[in-house]
Amino acid sequence: MAIIDDARKGIITDEMKKISLIERVQPEKVRKRIAEGKIVLLRNEKHPSKKIVAIGKGLTTKININLGTSSEVVNLHMELEKVKIANKWGDTLMDLSTGGDLDLIRREIIEHSELPVGTVPVYQVFIESFKHKSGGAYFTEDNLLDAIEKHLKDGVAFMTIHAGLTKDLAIKALKSNRIIPIVSRGGDMIVGWMIHNNAENPYRKNWDYVLEMFKEYDAVISLGDALRPGATGDAHDEFQIGELLESARLVKSALEKGVQVMVEGPGHVPLNEIAWDVRLMKKLTGGVPYYVLGPLPIDVSAPYDHIASAIGAAIASASGVDLLCYLTPAEHLGLPTIEQVEEGAIAYRIAAHTGDVVKLGKKVRKWDDIVSYYRGKLEWEKMISSLIDPERAMKVYTQFGKPKIRACTMCGGYCPMMWAMDQVRKIND
Repeated sequence: MAIIDDARKGIITDEMKKISLIERVQPEKVRKRIAEGKIVLLRNEKHPSKKIVAIGKGLTTKININLGTSSEVVNLHMELEKVKIANKWGDTLMDLSTGGDLDLIRREIIEHSELPVGTVPVYQVFIESFKHKSGGAYFTEDNLLDAIEKHLKDGVAFMTIHAGLTKDLAIKALKSNRIIPIVSRGGDMIVGWMIHNNAENPYRKNWDYVLEMFKEYDAVISLGDALRPGATGDAHDEFQIGELLESARLVKSALEKGVQVMVEGPGHVPLNEIAWDVRLMKKLTGGVPYYVLGPLPIDVSAPYDHIASAIGAAIASASGVDLLCYLTPAEHLGLPTIEQVEEGAIAYRIAAHTGDVVKLGKKVRKWDDIVSYYRGKLEWEKMISSLIDPERAMKVYTQFGKPKIRACTMCGGYCPMMWAMDQVRKIND
């Protein structure tokens, strides 16, 4: 039985109890929010991941690590090293491979991942159609549905499904004065198919069957945002909002069928529009989990998009976003290296916690309070071991050799905390 069905019958399952313990939320609240679609458990019932990951209302903000080959760089060993980084820093990962043996790569990534794995099934069917015919738009509806089923059988826990995109919206976007008409790779593949076949989105035509497949595996549909803004100047135009409205209708039908669902969001969004973007999405969808890419509040920051977008991500998290998809220093420039993947992951781990301090309050800030207490007492080993990256912190602390005094090498003998402790002792004597 799907977890949403259990929840609606009033059953608190073992998985719900585990989520409750991990997130420090009452089991009954977890059950109720799963029943309402406000929490999803990222899983494939027939191939559970090692780590239980739930996202949604009242839970900590999670981060997703994108990885995968490209048509230009196919190096499975490098991608599996990125999986190790994802296992260390992330909560979920997505295999976005577009080069090499896609079945082999996906299965190896799932095998090595401790996290729930997501995919974009249209990538595979579009790319493989080039090998057999004269263009990617020649794949059939059955090809697409077969790819979804194959990914589910392999153990994929969630998939980006661009079902909110209509043919009318796509054509209008292409004819518009948008700065960049379409930046979604999977979305543009669906657009090409619709134009070539003069037909409506195959996901929409076969929506009921798609729901049946996800229901069977109790996996999560992640409704893709094919018309997300790829420039801050395009944010919240009629095409982005039009697709969001369509996705909201699909959310309702998915929940009616007992299928777990979340919605993907932008993208490039000015800083002052991020919070109300989240409120709008939550209002339209009834509060299902929101999964955003960034958002990136400026367009000029490459190769520092991981820093710029972490600013947007912190605001998004604080405003109610549930899952943050990271960016790396390679965003908009190329395929990321292993090191760049880790840089992006750390930036987003920080962004998620920053937002959670606002969103969830004292129960999350307790970590910060502990670190600050040790810092104030100059208990360096305890303080450093409690930080987000203790290994790197210790390297910085000792980079000029271990300090010879109680303070660090920045303030040295003029450390105010060291003085304050001496002053307290004098006052108490």
